[in-house]
Amino acid sequence: MEKSCSLLVHFDKGTPAIANEIKEALEGNDVLAKIDAMKKAVSLLLNGETLPQLFITIIRYVLPSEDHTIQRLLLLYLEIIDKKDASGKLLPEMILICQNLRNNLQHPNEYIRGVTLRFLCRLHETEIIEPLIPSVLQNLEHRHPFIRRNAIFAVMSIYKLPQGDQLLVDAPEMIEKALSTEHDQSAKRNAFLMLFTCAQERAINYLFSHVDKIPEWGEQLQMVVLELIRKVCRTDKGEKKGKYITIIISLLNATSSAVVYECAGTLVSLSSAPTAIKAAANTYGQLLLSQSDNNVKLIVLDRLQELKSSHREIMVDMVMDVLRALSSPNLDIRRKTLDIILDLITARNVNEIVQMLKKEVVKTQSGELEKNGEYRQMLIQAIHSCAIKFPEVASTVVHLLMDFLGDSNIASAIDVVIFVREIIETNPKLRVSIVTRLLDTFYQIRAARVCAGALWIVGEYCLSLSEVESGIATIKQCLGELPFFSITEEGEVTDTFKKPPQQASSITVSSRRPAVLSDGTYATQNAASETAFAAPTMVQGSLSSGNLRSLLLTGDFFLAAVVACTLTKLVLRWEEVQSSKVEVNKAATHALLIMVSMLQLGQSSVLPHPIDSDSYDRILLCIRLLSNTGDDIRKIWLQSCRQSFVKMLSEKQLRETEELKAKAQVSHAQPDDLIDFYHLKGMSQLELEDEVQDDLKRATGEFINDGNDTNKLNRILQLTGFSDPVYAEAYVTVHHYDIVLDVTVINRTKETLQNLCLELATMGDLKLVERPQNYALAPESSKQIKANIKVSSTETGVIFGNIVYETSNVFERTVVVLNDIHIDIMDYISPAFCSDAAFRTMWAEFEWENKVAVNTTIQDEKEFLDHIMKSTNMKCLTAPSTLDGECGFLAANLYAKSVFGEDALVNISLEKQGDGKLSGYIRIRSKTQGIALSLGDKITLKQKGGGS
Repeated sequence: MEKSCSLLVHFDKGTPAIANEIKEALEGNDVLAKIDAMKKAVSLLLNGETLPQLFITIIRYVLPSEDHTIQRLLLLYLEIIDKKDASGKLLPEMILICQNLRNNLQHPNEYIRGVTLRFLCRLHETEIIEPLIPSVLQNLEHRHPFIRRNAIFAVMSIYKLPQGDQLLVDAPEMIEKALSTEHDQSAKRNAFLMLFTCAQERAINYLFSHVDKIPEWGEQLQMVVLELIRKVCRTDKGEKKGKYITIIISLLNATSSAVVYECAGTLVSLSSAPTAIKAAANTYGQLLLSQSDNNVKLIVLDRLQELKSSHREIMVDMVMDVLRALSSPNLDIRRKTLDIILDLITARNVNEIVQMLKKEVVKTQSGELEKNGEYRQMLIQAIHSCAIKFPEVASTVVHLLMDFLGDSNIASAIDVVIFVREIIETNPKLRVSIVTRLLDTFYQIRAARVCAGALWIVGEYCLSLSEVESGIATIKQCLGELPFFSITEEGEVTDTFKKPPQQASSITVSSRRPAVLSDGTYATQNAASETAFAAPTMVQGSLSSGNLRSLLLTGDFFLAAVVACTLTKLVLRWEEVQSSKVEVNKAATHALLIMVSMLQLGQSSVLPHPIDSDSYDRILLCIRLLSNTGDDIRKIWLQSCRQSFVKMLSEKQLRETEELKAKAQVSHAQPDDLIDFYHLKGMSQLELEDEVQDDLKRATGEFINDGNDTNKLNRILQLTGFSDPVYAEAYVTVHHYDIVLDVTVINRTKETLQNLCLELATMGDLKLVERPQNYALAPESSKQIKANIKVSSTETGVIFGNIVYETSNVFERTVVVLNDIHIDIMDYISPAFCSDAAFRTMWAEFEWENKVAVNTTIQDEKEFLDHIMKSTNMKCLTAPSTLDGECGFLAANLYAKSVFGEDALVNISLEKQGDGKLSGYIRIRSKTQGIALSLGDKITLKQKGGGS
């Protein structure tokens, strides 16, 4: 059995000391050499050396030394040497150190006494300790507090030994007496801790007899008091619970932040009374504002997040206090704060919250902090969420946010345009003002993707004659004069509006990695050119040089296709609202001229690469449509696009509603409990509230642990065969970062098994916390052995090992090999949701990809998708409406998150063959190799369906 270690020292194995050199140095008179030799001896002992020849030398030459450093090193040496022989009896030479220890306990120097008392705390040999007890007890009344506090710890350690209650029968009484007369805070804390550990009733009596003085006690003692209350209330939920809660509330006003934090946590764990929860929430709020350390703020925000999930109605009243945490410059703190706030918005406080968020958005314009753009994006997303939940506030924020359409932070500007697009559909009253503002500020937009979103809004929501005219005029202005280029007599190519010397060099060509489209399919070079997936292009927009023109001259032909579609919609709508055919034809002609100029630009040698075929076909379609318009085509362009958008919004809202319902779902228990009339018990208001809340929890089933027995049986794994002399089975419990193996070992022989040991080893990111002990197992008896394993990442791990034992008849050790235990990756993965943009960003960033070919007997695409989702515990991000119909192929994105915060991305692309079988690929991407490989193995095993 391995020894317990109470001392760790770094040891350089490069130059090990020789025992003879150490011995010579110890026998000399040089104090510094002795100190160095003692350090080397201690280091060698800690690294497995025995050095038996040094013991007598140390007794002769080191023991008499008066140097304090040498005496301290001597105690460390005595702490780690073996004091017993192989049979477990005390070595006779150990008696030699007893007299020295007694002298140290009576030494005139306080330091020597103190370190010797501390040494006794780590001594377990009663034969050495017993003669020293009178000297230890004398030190309880020493004048110096350093000695008294160590003496109390020594008494506690002796009392906790197997025969300690016989060595110190009246130890609790002596410590209680010392506690009542003690003035030093550290000594009082140690004394109270001793009573708490060894005589709990005495500690509780002392606590209640000094209730009024608890707020005046020191920080260390108050922390022990809270620990005592937590322990007592967990084991004994009796009538004193209300008194303990009163003590905790009195400590909420303590000067120590650590005590106040612990008080709030203890209060939440013990009571559900609204008064208590409100007090804890207010305490967390004060800590959030008063503490400057960012780590402390993050921890407090985590506690508030937990409170929000269980006591939302109380947290709603604190929402403005939590919002003040946005004053911190740290982005993580701001993100957590906004996450908490968004779940606490009600019709009553939404205006205040939005007003505060608007002020924060305005502050980000100062540009003092380098991450202002990212923070602004978070604020815009938060305001967007508020406006969707409470449409009445949209009018107060939409115009402010539209000022950021030209933001240098492209992600922030994209969020704004998505927000505007959703608000203009859900708030018809704001349509006119939004369209007017958008047309006024369109020239400021600098990013191609934002321009594309804004053009779609212009094409769909410019309905009146004046709006359509303004829309077309704005696009013309931003495109500038036509054509986009001209060839001079010398053969030089020039921009007819403004020569762009930098455009050609600013073209970005993306990597040739396949890109995932929003429907989950892969884009190839035949479908879209590389520029479609290049880094977002951004130009300076102004009235003098059109932003659309600048973007087109960088080679962004996807934007050219969007411009063509927008102009087509506007001309078609002009036909409906304009009575003059001449004006309509004039507008159509100018739109056709713009489209032809864009095609001419795309096919010219001005730009390094030609227009992609997809954009070319789309612009050509718009030209044909304006040349010959039919009613069916008009209906598709003017109505169907908008209807698809409305359908997408309704699906999004439905999904969010279902998620809220799933969160709010509570299991209800049958109301067959006894009825207690608490008002007749003479309780205080706080106790009454606490009891009522507990009753409500019982009524709603929160206290009922409805464990699934069938599921438990599935987790029992047989480790050995029925014919083996030792039968073993394990019950595996997986809880986030910990795996607990509860192994039952049964001796099936008629002999006693000695030194039986369960030896385990792991493969993967699993680590054994401790090595199990040796046991003796009587004939036909059983033993429960627990083993703890730490998990550090999401991947399939394997635990394997042996059971080793000895019998009296056989001198060799017998080994029984155990079956392997495979830790399933599904225990760490849970379904999660992320936006399409976030999915595509992660897909591009993640390095590890595992490509699994589809090999299944399932013949229906949707059935196969459902089977993969169920097998991998993942969520489908692709909207159900896009999966409707029978088209012979299916593409979908799946997403899950692990308990370690790792993201797992899956893309399924299927096609039904002529014989009815499914073919295609499942691609898994993740940031780490383990999760990609493990998930791939899981899918390979499970994808066939049926019994696998």
